Amino acid sequence: MPSPSSWRAVLPTDDVDRVGFGLYVHWPFCLSKCPYCDFNSHVAERIDQKRWAAALCREVEHAGRLTGRRRLDTVFFGGGTPGLMAPETVADILDTVRATWPISNDWEVTLEANPTSVEAGRFAAYRQAGVNRVSLGVQSLNDADLRRLGRLHTVAEARAAFDIARSAFDRVSFDLIYARQDQSLDAWQRELDEALAMAIDHLSLYQLTIEPGTAFGARAAAGRLRGLPDEDLSADMYDLTLETCARVGLVPYEVSNFARPGAESKHNMLYWSAGQYAGVGPGAHGRVILDGRRHATVCPSAPGAWIRDAEADGPAFESVEPLSGQEQAEEYLMMGLRVLRGISLSRLMDMGPDDGLADRLEQAAADGLLETDGDRIRTTPRGRSLLNAVLRDLLLG
Repeated sequence: MPSPSSWRAVLPTDDVDRVGFGLYVHWPFCLSKCPYCDFNSHVAERIDQKRWAAALCREVEHAGRLTGRRRLDTVFFGGGTPGLMAPETVADILDTVRATWPISNDWEVTLEANPTSVEAGRFAAYRQAGVNRVSLGVQSLNDADLRRLGRLHTVAEARAAFDIARSAFDRVSFDLIYARQDQSLDAWQRELDEALAMAIDHLSLYQLTIEPGTAFGARAAAGRLRGLPDEDLSADMYDLTLETCARVGLVPYEVSNFARPGAESKHNMLYWSAGQYAGVGPGAHGRVILDGRRHATVCPSAPGAWIRDAEADGPAFESVEPLSGQEQAEEYLMMGLRVLRGISLSRLMDMGPDDGLADRLEQAAADGLLETDGDRIRTTPRGRSLLNAVLRDLLLG
């Protein structure tokens, strides 16, 4: 393990990652609010698609003027429920994107959708509009648990939507949530086996977390959310997930994301590798280099406030602020140590973090939580299982 003084002496490099540039488009609307969800999502019965398409296109153009013409590698339609977007809305936005930035020959365009028959019926039109990857919010392959999670689809609908997605897109991913109420280790094994039998090449497998401000958070605070697994069972479920996915060749390239080689989410790797991305839509965040400095952009969260700003003369950014070297280093650590390949040590130290970080990194390595490989630093298997604690110690000292 290099000494802290040698880390300081390492010259900046271009990193082994070409982290690229992407666009995040936030669609804030859902048909219902899931009890575990703390995302910026809002229930709406009617949506003026033309108005929202025009506003989002306008904001794409504003983002283009902010960033200048740099090559765009990825677009991600997130939410909310982007599967509620009219295909014409998606097509208008992507046409504007193509007119705003030069795009990579192999650009990735992802759209999140719920596996309902209504949304699945739009898949072919989304593909025609330019979407080439879809991510389905399946969440469970158990009908009773789907109802507990507030989902509006059944297992049968999810399977049918997956088959339709596979026929429309070369790249399909879906999400599952584990460590649910009253879920046993054997039940999770059966569900995971079912998911892997669906010829999937990318899975996002998230442990259920109870967030403040959600319906589940309120129930838990009142002592009415029963049957959640303890820490030991949750850890066993994660270990089981690693073992089961490894048997079929799905690599945990990030703590909660598993893929066959080459099927990783390029857009999410932008976040985890401290890449650049513009963000448009209510509550969207961005990270872009302007005049040689990394900046954070933030849009208003409330859909009404955002669209009023978007339809006015200026861009709908609440703020465009430069990030200090310490802030950049903290973000790079928090995001990059989630990824199996880790981060560039020289890039981290060139950001100018506080003087004690090198010592904390060396202590974490001595404790068997981090390891180095040339210029790369990453968590060990033990470190990944204790990631939150590792990050807390590195960031807070």
